[in-house]
Amino acid sequence: MELHVIYEDNHLIAVSKPAGLVVQDNEHGLPSLETHVKAYIKEKYNKPGAVFIGCIHRLDTNVTGIVLFARTSKALVRMNAQFKDRDITKIYAALIRRKPQPMAGTLTHWLKKDPKQNRTKLYEEEREGSKKAILHYQYINTANHCFLVKVNPITGRPHQIRVQLARTFTGIVGDVKYGQTKPTADKSIYLHALGLSFLHPITKEHLNLHSPMPDFGNWKFFKDIERNLLTQ
Repeated sequence: MELHVIYEDNHLIAVSKPAGLVVQDNEHGLPSLETHVKAYIKEKYNKPGAVFIGCIHRLDTNVTGIVLFARTSKALVRMNAQFKDRDITKIYAALIRRKPQPMAGTLTHWLKKDPKQNRTKLYEEEREGSKKAILHYQYINTANHCFLVKVNPITGRPHQIRVQLARTFTGIVGDVKYGQTKPTADKSIYLHALGLSFLHPITKEHLNLHSPMPDFGNWKFFKDIERNLLTQ
């Protein structure tokens, strides 16, 4: 697999994840993005032995976009703290089938993961074992019967964006797990991690990282305005 590197230094590496690839090494031995990043670093820097890569956050297998890894244990600890303290700005692009009303707002629900079914259950009120989930959304544009929505998740719950948009706006195009009836040809869904904004854990430089939208399918109708999502 050709690795698309967005940002790289001695402490961090950010790459664009394609659909169909898990982020982290797993007990099933499936190919992972983490494995590809380790191989890239080992070859580029001619590193002997094992390569350290710290997984800071994850994307679902059928989601595309930016994934950030730590290259040192110090960077991993500090980035984990930023995610925990919600000091990271995360920007996603999602395509849905119905124009959102209102066109901008905040969604708040309580979510509970069912690990056996690998599904997240959504509740309007707090339930035992549930966790609060908050995201902001903003309608951006329409093309080819798809509605582009910018999403800023404040919390980071499993399947959060997918299940919250499914409850409120009929779901993300291609997401048959949460409401859609027709999958995409490659089993991906139209959810893309577009940007991350945060302080570098070592240098304290403010970084704004951007993973371009995919070039296939309905994404291509919105390529000329994707940068607007990073500034609005």
